[in-house]
Amino acid sequence: MILKDLGIADAEPVSGGRIHRCYRATLERRPVFVKVNEARFADAFAAEHDGLAALRGAGCTAPEPLRHGTSAGSAYLLMEFLELRSRGDFAALGRMLATLHRSHGDEFGWPRENYIGATPQPNGRSASWADFWRERRLAPQLALAKRNGYAIDVGNVCDLLDRHEPAPSLLHGDLWSGNAAFLESGAPVLFDPAVYCGDREADLAMTELFGAFPPQFYSAYGPLPAGYEMRKHLYNLYHLLNHLNLFGGGYLGQVKATLGLLARAL
Repeated sequence: MILKDLGIADAEPVSGGRIHRCYRATLERRPVFVKVNEARFADAFAAEHDGLAALRGAGCTAPEPLRHGTSAGSAYLLMEFLELRSRGDFAALGRMLATLHRSHGDEFGWPRENYIGATPQPNGRSASWADFWRERRLAPQLALAKRNGYAIDVGNVCDLLDRHEPAPSLLHGDLWSGNAAFLESGAPVLFDPAVYCGDREADLAMTELFGAFPPQFYSAYGPLPAGYEMRKHLYNLYHLLNHLNLFGGGYLGQVKATLGLLARAL
């Protein structure tokens, strides 16, 4: 058993998403959170370790990543255990996200590839945000959709990014309500990142995709540039395509409706 090989005691299963087996456990008298899966997930755990370290380095509260690797034929990720709850200080969460976005890179992208859910996420560097979004975000999802039997033509929707020149902000990358929570004190915590440097609006857009955060979150974050109300649909198209590829045709209607809305805006 991998947990015993890692020197982990008192492990009990806890919820932690659809993909991995997750445990609350004790390591050297410290409570820890452990994710375990087949050895082929070792790179995904390495990417998550990297992303958590990036969030913490930019001033966010996130679980401390302790180590990752393979043992007994399985991959694992070991991190700090935090007692979390779904409600807390959403204004503080907005301010923390704004702090994250003030951390800038030299270009769009990230030094390593990572994952959006179970899907590989290419992060090759680009000086052009429109090119990055077209080539590193939409194109791989469209190619995967075609292999899955969905022939989707997005046309020239990326033209909506013409003359839009955002700073390459450090992004969480997968910011929906399931990847943010709160300590008992109400202080916010971010986790399960898919980090890269991009337009900060992409993080804000995803918070609206599956039910928006409370209004105080957006008020505390601050205003966004003109045009966000349309660009957010282009950014969320990426996540809708990913859900189509991961979970099937139930998302096809949302993909088509979003493409129609974007086409009418051009």
